[in-house]
Amino acid sequence: MTRLLLLATVAALAACSNPEKTARYTIDPPAATKRLPDRLGMAELREVSLPQYASGQEISWQGADGALHSTPKTIWADDPSRAVTLALARQISALSGARVIAEPWPLADGPQRRIEVRVEQFMAQADGAVRLSGSYYVTPAMAEGRDIVRRFDLSVPLAGEGPAAIAAAQSQAVAQLAEQIARLD
Repeated sequence: MTRLLLLATVAALAACSNPEKTARYTIDPPAATKRLPDRLGMAELREVSLPQYASGQEISWQGADGALHSTPKTIWADDPSRAVTLALARQISALSGARVIAEPWPLADGPQRRIEVRVEQFMAQADGAVRLSGSYYVTPAMAEGRDIVRRFDLSVPLAGEGPAAIAAAQSQAVAQLAEQIARLD
C-alpha cells in the first residue's frame, strides 16, 4: 500500500511540472546602432555580479506591496549572470569596436583591461520600470593606465505587462549600461 501511495504521489508531481507550460525568456539587447570610439581596447569582462533575486532562474518582479514575486512558469533561458555578461560584452564590442570578451580570457595575448560589473538592483519595479543600478570598474591588466570606478543607475519603462515586457526592458537596460561602459561615463 505504501508503494502504491508513493507511485501515485510521484505521478501527481510529474503531472504538475509540465515543461510545455514553462516559458523561457532571453536577455537580448537590440543591435547597436551607434558607433563610439574604442576606449577599452582588448578587455576581459568578469562575470557580472547580480543580486540573488536577479541571479535565479525565475523572472522576478516587485509587487505593489514592495515584495518581489516570481513563478516557475516564467524563467530565464540561460543563467542570468552568464546571459548578462555575454550580452554586455557583445554590446560593448559592437558599439565601440573594442574587443571585449567574457572571462576566462581565451586568447594568447592577454587583455589590456579588466572590467568588473557589480549590480545592486536589477528588477521590474512596481512603478512600471526596470531599474538597473550598481558600479563598474575598469582596471589596467597588462598596460599602463588608471583605475576607473563609475556608478550607474538606469531606468527603462516597461512597454506592457508580464515577463516578455520585463525581459525586453531588462535587455534595453543592459544595452544602456553597455553604452555607458563603452563611453567610460
